Amino acid sequence: MPRDYLWIYPEVLLVLLFLLLTVCLLHWVPPQRRLSTAIAVCFAVIGATVLVTDYGTQLTVLQPALLTGETEGLSALTMYNPHGVFIALENVGYAVLGVAFVFLGGALAGGSSRPERAARWVFTVGGALILAALVLSAAIYRAELDYQFEVMSLSISWLVLIVSGTLLTVVFGRSLRVATQRPAAVAAAALAG
Repeated sequence: MPRDYLWIYPEVLLVLLFLLLTVCLLHWVPPQRRLSTAIAVCFAVIGATVLVTDYGTQLTVLQPALLTGETEGLSALTMYNPHGVFIALENVGYAVLGVAFVFLGGALAGGSSRPERAARWVFTVGGALILAALVLSAAIYRAELDYQFEVMSLSISWLVLIVSGTLLTVVFGRSLRVATQRPAAVAAAALAG
């Protein structure tokens, strides 16, 4: 049973790192794009709160209860119930992260480098796919939504965050390199002049 919960640890870390990334982008984007980033931060906070609460409950309440055989009344909370609270909270959390992705894509509009423009498209398309998956899954499966949206949204979110995180690492690295080279160039120009 404990192995069933191992995936939750990296998932919590990824959600928290995404929250940190949105806050960093709020201070990194130009002033005219800060509103879109601030909205993304708000949605990221909501999504992260829902997901971390959901996963924390699984790790600190459900897992110990299942291991000790205290299962009475837990069926609505467990991740094994396709109509339970766990799946419902994941659906809400990932739908809200999808909205945050769309706003981050908007915040990166007009990026000057190829990796920044690629990150913009990854966020925008990923967020749009999550929201479209929610609408389509709800229309197709209705009351039998079960795990369909949860699996799609979780997979898309991981893909978006891994790819965009890699692209933004390149962007931030280049910005840092330019920022550290600039003072040396200014000092050299002052000495030459």
